[in-house]
Amino acid sequence: MDVEHVIGLPHPRLRPFVTRYSGYRMRTEPGVHRGLPSRSLTLVVTLDGTVDLPQGRFATLCGGLHDEAVIITHDGFQHGVQCDLTPLGLRALFGMPAGELAATTVGLDALDAPAGLRERVQDAPTWLDRFTLLDEMFGALVRPVRQQVEVAWAWQRLAAGAPVAEIAAEVGWSRQHLSARFAVEYGLTPKVMARVMRFERANRMLRGERRPTLTEVAVACGYTDQAHFNRDWRALCGATPTEWIAAELPFVQGSEGGQDAE
Repeated sequence: MDVEHVIGLPHPRLRPFVTRYSGYRMRTEPGVHRGLPSRSLTLVVTLDGTVDLPQGRFATLCGGLHDEAVIITHDGFQHGVQCDLTPLGLRALFGMPAGELAATTVGLDALDAPAGLRERVQDAPTWLDRFTLLDEMFGALVRPVRQQVEVAWAWQRLAAGAPVAEIAAEVGWSRQHLSARFAVEYGLTPKVMARVMRFERANRMLRGERRPTLTEVAVACGYTDQAHFNRDWRALCGATPTEWIAAELPFVQGSEGGQDAE
């Protein structure tokens, strides 16, 4: 197994829209990788090969928010750059709400991405050069954006762990109306998005340098008990935490604590 992850932060003015770059180069046995639900949309530019999904093969792609694992098959070699976009970033860069890409993946040509983007990233000699090039390309795409204030507030409060009923009361909407407006913008309801955010927090804890016990993760992330933790993970990931750790943690652990691009 030969796994390299290099992490880069976008230019500060881009960070409301793009939160992280992750360069990867992995040689492993052929197999299956799970793309896990999170609060980010996933934009990938491959440097070699394609990303192979049930709906097709992609040299470049952008995937929307989702509430179940995306199954990626590979031949043992994966090489590219992943960019984590915020929902606001999809509006700022490509002029559409995240709800339009919910639970689906499209090639970047469908989003009117700059022509030759992949070739330019491939030609860059180092990870830092690739990240700098992406900064320049994304910076040229940014446009003024507007979101409905109540919906944007709901996202922030969910990320802080607030209950959906409390958020609805804060914005002065019924839970049903909040759910409908939120789903139009993001593609998932507030209740489902809260589950995804909790799952993401647990996943990050397990990827950390010091891996806590599953009991510690369940308590810290607000699961009622270990059975609840296992059920939620199986629904969102397609595996229990123990199964996921055994199958995938060695390949993805570096994506949280990987080498930084200086």
